[in-house]
Amino acid sequence: MKLAISGKGGVGKTTLAAALARSFAAEGKVVYAIDADPDSNLAAAMAIPDPASIIPLVSMKELIDERTEHRGDGFGAFFKLNPKVSDIPEKFSREADGVRVLTLGTIHKGGGGCACPENVFLRNLISHLILQRDEVVLIDFEAGLEHLGRATARGINALIVVVEPGRRAAGTAGAIRKLAADIGIRHLFIVGNKVASEEHRAFIEDSADGVPILGILPYDEAILRSDLEGTAAYDVSEPLRRETAKIRAALEAAVRADKAARN
Repeated sequence: MKLAISGKGGVGKTTLAAALARSFAAEGKVVYAIDADPDSNLAAAMAIPDPASIIPLVSMKELIDERTEHRGDGFGAFFKLNPKVSDIPEKFSREADGVRVLTLGTIHKGGGGCACPENVFLRNLISHLILQRDEVVLIDFEAGLEHLGRATARGINALIVVVEPGRRAAGTAGAIRKLAADIGIRHLFIVGNKVASEEHRAFIEDSADGVPILGILPYDEAILRSDLEGTAAYDVSEPLRRETAKIRAALEAAVRADKAARN
């Protein structure tokens, strides 16, 4: 199972990513949760001790230069386009509750899709995790999906867009839908979050525009408290655990149906 999770900042996609990772791990799966969001909050959402001490991979210049054989700076510098990354997940992840969390970081350069050593390194790492590993992999993306190339996108079982009741979040979901189609992601789903009323639910259903809704996560004060207290929302919110289990089951059913159709 290879999943990408995206959405506008603040809608709760990291909460969903962490909860899904815990839910798969509770079923005995080996799980990698990949933080590819510039805000890098996934480790904190997993209640990993001292998340501020985690150095994002993109900041490890010596490692990236070594693996890409980068020489020189500026335009015309040479580096490998296929660096070794197979050992990175084990070496640089932190484990919590059966989930290994890997923090990528973001590239602070003009043009997120630049052919720079950092971007090449991260794209190869994501490609390795999606195309060459057997574990469950969940990637918490920013809205841009910038590290996903066409080949890698074909290995993703589903892209989940998290939407809260609000027109800006719904508009972002529409933009992500177009991005997904452009790079060849076949299966797109919506998860509603912070839903406190039937009016909220109806808004998300009306905004889906034909995209299947996997589930609806309720507004829950316990989730807000977990963020303040540095605990995992999955541990303190029974509604989150219950709805996440339903979402996981729906994903597994969708993937089984897709494999059956292709066979």
